[in-house]
Amino acid sequence: MSAGRPEILFPLFGDLTGLDGVGPKTAKHLEQLEIVAPRDLLFTLPYAGVDRALRDSVLDAGLPGVVTVMARIGGHTPSRRKGGPYRIHAEDAKTSFQIVFFHARGDYLQKLLPSGETRVISGKAELFDGIAQIVHPDHILKPEDAVDLPGYEPVYPLTAGVSQKLMFRATGSVLKDLPELPEWIDPELKRQEGWPDWNAALAAAHRPVQAGDLSPEARCRQRLAYDELFAHQLTLGIARLARRKGKGAVTRGDGRLQARVLAALPYRPTGAQTRAVGEIVTDMAAPERMNRLLQGDVGAGKTLVAMMALLNAVEAGGQGVMMAPTEILARQHMEGLTPLALAAGVTLTLLTGRDKGADRQRKLAALADGTIDILIGTHAVFQKDVVFHDLRLAIVDEQHRFGVRQRLELGRKGAAVDVLVMTATPIPRSLALAQYGDMDVSVLDEKPPGRKPVKTAMVSTERMDEVVAHLRKAVAEGRQAYWVCPLVDDSELVDLTAAQTRFEHLRAIFGEGVVGLVHGQMPHDEKDAAMADFVANRLAVLVATTVIEVGVNVPNATIMVIERAENFGLAQLHQLRGRVGRGDAESTCLLMYQPPLSETGRRRLTTLRETEDGFRISEVDLEMRGAGDVLGTAQSGLPRFQIADLERQAVLMKVAQSDARRLLADDPTLQSPRGQAARTLLWLMRRDEAFRLMSVG
Repeated sequence: MSAGRPEILFPLFGDLTGLDGVGPKTAKHLEQLEIVAPRDLLFTLPYAGVDRALRDSVLDAGLPGVVTVMARIGGHTPSRRKGGPYRIHAEDAKTSFQIVFFHARGDYLQKLLPSGETRVISGKAELFDGIAQIVHPDHILKPEDAVDLPGYEPVYPLTAGVSQKLMFRATGSVLKDLPELPEWIDPELKRQEGWPDWNAALAAAHRPVQAGDLSPEARCRQRLAYDELFAHQLTLGIARLARRKGKGAVTRGDGRLQARVLAALPYRPTGAQTRAVGEIVTDMAAPERMNRLLQGDVGAGKTLVAMMALLNAVEAGGQGVMMAPTEILARQHMEGLTPLALAAGVTLTLLTGRDKGADRQRKLAALADGTIDILIGTHAVFQKDVVFHDLRLAIVDEQHRFGVRQRLELGRKGAAVDVLVMTATPIPRSLALAQYGDMDVSVLDEKPPGRKPVKTAMVSTERMDEVVAHLRKAVAEGRQAYWVCPLVDDSELVDLTAAQTRFEHLRAIFGEGVVGLVHGQMPHDEKDAAMADFVANRLAVLVATTVIEVGVNVPNATIMVIERAENFGLAQLHQLRGRVGRGDAESTCLLMYQPPLSETGRRRLTTLRETEDGFRISEVDLEMRGAGDVLGTAQSGLPRFQIADLERQAVLMKVAQSDARRLLADDPTLQSPRGQAARTLLWLMRRDEAFRLMSVG
């Protein structure tokens, strides 16, 4: 076990004030950039560069543009009015130009740019009245000092009190005394990728020679990004090992209850469903705890897989629990699982925050004595008084609404509960690895037989009347439709007004009792009543805000109208479209947009029109919005990387995961020479929690 940070790293975690040009005041300013130690400077890479190569003349720059020239300084022409332009005439090898200052102090400029002498001037040159000018140059140097000016100058992120010059000097100071660290990257991988050593990679990243050196594809940057991703995956891998050491119960069902359900099904499960059930059952039979993610697109058949897993727990003499983020979804799961439970002959019960008094006590007693086989609920099942007789499996629906903390809380409900997390949000592979790298993943990538594709069309809001006519025809044929109202802005009240207005408009057309309304501000009971009426086909059209995004299952609903679709995120549009196409009839999704469409809006809607593949859609969403937004930054639980770019370096994340898992399989305590080097990396990347997890294990 590592006693603490290795000595070789001490200088990188020392005081900033030891660096060139950094005093206590500057150190305070650097904290604004989250730079508190020399290692933080190393991982704050330049994001751009300026070509400062010496040219013969300002005419050699594409004007306007940055240029560096050697010039002979001529006469000074101070401004006639206070703060006006102070002009200094200069000549390079080919032409004359002006150096201009505003609010200038003449005596200072006479010293800085003495007439008759030569100076190297670097700054942005532009033409003004046909004369080339450099206003407030970035650099003015004597010819003998010009060697200090880099030919290509890195541009760093700044904050008040921190200049480019200071960043350049301070990073130079750290780079000069870099320790020689042992290599933690697999030698074969490093050779294959042509990656430089750690020190060389940092030097190249901080002292770029051309624009290409700043790209995520540059070898120096790839190597540094890999270090970061590898440290992250090692930490997740160690967490995974620690969790596996936590003894799990061996849950081995005999398949009799599952066989009953399969026999009662009107269709055969897809290959993906069968594979996922196999992976889950194998995990549950192992002595370690299961920690698996079941990822399936809208309508890929997660419910059946979940039920098979729950029945496996019951067959082994235990209990299962399934939790949903909202009551409406919990009720939906209850409805979906009830026919399967009847076929299997097991007891299924729903527990929500609404259960009170004697009713609740009766359920709790049945749970504690084992009469209830499977419990469906909301996070109300976390409460202290909910005690199971023998809980073996916990299924959590819609992962990113439940944090890691709740996952652990749930694990404590049973001695060694296996955990299965289900998500209907297809997450791009790179993000899934960053967020769920400590979990094993099963993917449902096939649609059950008989699911018809949903026809998706883009319609301008100017054709509202045609849309309503289409709706009227469908309703006359006994079909149902959703009408999702626009996200007007971030205020729910404005969104609400829009929904209210649309509801009244459609009610006037279709008549009383045909159109319902649901939105987030409604009391629970009213919302549930409106949903129940729609599910029971007492309402033909449901006007809604996005509260219907997740879950609800109404096979008779064949039309989804999304108003002002260009304001929604791609993943959200995909989820909404998944509410239709659940029955045997042809279904349509109408994306209504307000012209003119922006480039982003157009790309979003055409992507949706062209594909129903949630994973493809999620990749485009990631390219367009970035990682934080795809998962919702606040609750995404996504690690923040300083160098690695999850959107553009997804492949590296995959390599890092398999490399980390391989290293831990060969050397779980990281004692080998490469293991020791990996420990150094973990300390360098401030992954101290990895060592805590190791000691726990």
